[in-house]
Amino acid sequence: MPAARRGRPPAAESPASLREILSAAFHVFAKSGFDGTSVAALNRELGVSHNLIHQRFGSKEGLWNAAVDWAFGEIEQHMLFDDELANLAQVDLLAAVRATIVRFLQLHSRHPDIFRLITVEAAAESPRLAYLYEMHVDPLFSAITAPLKVFVDRGVLTMADIRSLHFLVAHGGTAPFSLIPLARHLEPSDPVDPAVVLRHAEFIADMVVAGLISRGA
Repeated sequence: MPAARRGRPPAAESPASLREILSAAFHVFAKSGFDGTSVAALNRELGVSHNLIHQRFGSKEGLWNAAVDWAFGEIEQHMLFDDELANLAQVDLLAAVRATIVRFLQLHSRHPDIFRLITVEAAAESPRLAYLYEMHVDPLFSAITAPLKVFVDRGVLTMADIRSLHFLVAHGGTAPFSLIPLARHLEPSDPVDPAVVLRHAEFIADMVVAGLISRGA
């Protein structure tokens, strides 16, 4: 009878897939913060060997980076490489602004942990905030707001105004998705129901476009 193998099982034998590991890790990092996240507890929750995450990602920092990259992947895929939005901006800039806001909020309604994690990490300078900003926040911010530079050139907006729009939409507009209990206290409809999300996203987008028009856009 062959001797039982010792040590970590091969990745293929792990009861948790890479996606499951990254999804669970990102959720815990967003909920508990980096310092409050225990890799040992995460191992137990996923049912993987005690050193699987360490051997696969090298450290808790490595796991955090991988989880952040994974979580932002879908957002970037649908916001940075969308020819439809880019073409619309060439034809009708205000319509493109509206469509971009609606798309952005719909995507984030399915990924509420993203802004939970950003809120945790953005409150203090750290290597994690630097990584988050340089690798994901700045590329997204630059790409999404690039069409608005036309309004800066026309004197309708300043760069400070664009920053304000970012916080208004990205943090204010996504709040019902990450603060679901509070949202339900304020109004009982499910804030992440697709129909409710669409109505909310279109309302936010219409308010922004109306504001731009009022300033001469």
